Amino acid sequence: MKKVSVLMAVLIMASMILAACAPAAAPTAAPAAKYKIGILAPAVTHGWVAAVAYHAENRCKELADTVEYKLYTSSNAEEMTTQLDDLLTWGAQAIVAFPQWQGMEVPIQAAIDKGVTVVNFDIEIAANGVYRVSGDNKDMGIQGAKYIVDKIGKTGTVVMLEVPTSGSVSELRKAGFVETLAEIAPDMTVISYATKFTREDGLKDMADILTSNPQIDAVYSMDDETSIGALQAIKEANRTDIKVITGGGGMQEYFKMMPENTDIWIESALYSPAMVKDAVDMAVAILKGEKVDPVKIIPTTLVDRDNYTQFLDPNSPY
Repeated sequence: MKKVSVLMAVLIMASMILAACAPAAAPTAAPAAKYKIGILAPAVTHGWVAAVAYHAENRCKELADTVEYKLYTSSNAEEMTTQLDDLLTWGAQAIVAFPQWQGMEVPIQAAIDKGVTVVNFDIEIAANGVYRVSGDNKDMGIQGAKYIVDKIGKTGTVVMLEVPTSGSVSELRKAGFVETLAEIAPDMTVISYATKFTREDGLKDMADILTSNPQIDAVYSMDDETSIGALQAIKEANRTDIKVITGGGGMQEYFKMMPENTDIWIESALYSPAMVKDAVDMAVAILKGEKVDPVKIIPTTLVDRDNYTQFLDPNSPY
């Protein structure tokens, strides 16, 4: 019995010595802090705008390991400014903003001055230090002018549906269109009308235009939704003089109309709302300390009945 007791004592002492010599367990690493990113988008009055919020939120969800986000939608500049303040209070380190209205320059500049990274999507505003991801709005106008001239020649009457309330988007598309027509088809007559980026306004305004203009050869529309309304007005008026209508955005419904209208060329300058994913990625890269260009411009692609099948996407929300 004494031998057993001695052996037990030796074993216990040995295990205590081994335990003392064993390396201490490494402390559990704390989870890495996530970047706080706010998303500011207009309220859904347009399918393209709805898709912007959809793609921005989806991208943030894809980056869930590194990004914590809040998304707000607003109906005017005042509401968006309030939401911007809420994001700053929340502690947003970066904000991806789609400031569709005038008056957002001051609050965005104030956020930048506080050290917050702001990446504007689509809209160009006068704020120092703001980053931007956008399609090439001016080139959309340039390509629209070239497309119309290619289809109807260098003379005729073109109705330009501009949207002054959209700020730099309409201004740049108009400038590209007007400047290019003046260069390649100086004898073309251009009649300008103000409308909005909705099919309801496109229908209403185009109906008035058709009544007051007995001969129209082409319509330079800046947006697919507007164009769908305008096409409905043209059909209801039984007009056969119009040979071309442009658009912009990349709407699936509009793509599907292209082969159905063989008497009129329907064109869209692809301007995908999925570009907002690039804006979210830019914000994350900046927060990581990576060097990025302050402006990223995505080239224009034209879609019509000759190539529309390449751009059909059954999963697209727009």
